[in-house]
Amino acid sequence: MQLFKYLRGASLTLLVTALLAGCDAVVMSPSGDVAVQQRDLLVWATVLMLLVIVPVIVLTLWFAWHYREANTKANYKPDWNHSTVLELVIWSVPLMIIIALGAMTWVSTHKLDPYRPLDRIDAHTPVPATLEPLTVEVVALDWKWLFIYPEQGIATVNELAAPVNHPIRFKITASTMMNSFFIPAMAGQIYAMAGMETKLHGVINEPGVYKGFSANYSGAGYSQMKFDFHGLSEEDFDDWVAKVKASEGNLSRDEYLQLEAPSIDEPVSYYGEVDPTLYYGIFNRCVEPGQVCMEDMMYHAGMNKHAGHHADAKANHEGHQDHEGNAGHPHHGGHHE
Repeated sequence: MQLFKYLRGASLTLLVTALLAGCDAVVMSPSGDVAVQQRDLLVWATVLMLLVIVPVIVLTLWFAWHYREANTKANYKPDWNHSTVLELVIWSVPLMIIIALGAMTWVSTHKLDPYRPLDRIDAHTPVPATLEPLTVEVVALDWKWLFIYPEQGIATVNELAAPVNHPIRFKITASTMMNSFFIPAMAGQIYAMAGMETKLHGVINEPGVYKGFSANYSGAGYSQMKFDFHGLSEEDFDDWVAKVKASEGNLSRDEYLQLEAPSIDEPVSYYGEVDPTLYYGIFNRCVEPGQVCMEDMMYHAGMNKHAGHHADAKANHEGHQDHEGNAGHPHHGGHHE
């Protein structure tokens, strides 16, 4: 029994040490409601799985100790081969855990869908019906982040800000390589892909400066593709917007094409003005003069396809009419020279 007590004490010590070592991990102590719900899902899923893992580990160690060769007091049953109660426990407990995990995952997957607008600020505060989310257009560049605020008419590089307790709607795309937009304190990661737009809804509940970065390898400057996310009061956010507006930068399409060039460890920069059609051009791959936007290409392709179907249908209809006409008036003449 001394070995069993020693192993139990060592296991508890390692468990407590691991838990204490993770106290500063932002994933386990987030500041946004979405990330809090994701944290809770991870915790509950882990606890449910430990209901099987821990007993199996403990019983394995106990059996090895109790039925050791030196223990002459152990009840030796060489002919034992079945226990109905044990079979029920072995199969029913994991089955119930799988059902619980499945139900919990199903509900959480739909509730925490990044495309789904938020319905609450935190666990006790629903989103007011009159409160519109802050829209931020995110562009992953090589190797930096561009944030466009269409409602405020400003843009920033490698710095993001939003008021606390205010829903945020991110529209996310990329210029070249696929990246992953991730602010662990606020919500889960979501991919940024060229020619595509992904969405993320989140909220930050506590003022502070939080780390954001790319969670997907994208080349030489990937490790420096970081930014600060400032959670501000409404007043401080207004001041921040005013500061950005006061900057002399003007993010035109020409300026963007220069910014798009690969660079590593890009400093924070502000643009007090921004081309209102820039994000559309980036998303549709038509920033440069003379480029045809993907939306227009797909529209014309769809129209041509529709016109082709219409022409085929008309030809088939006319052919059907000709066939009916020939069937009604058969040709009786012979061969004409």
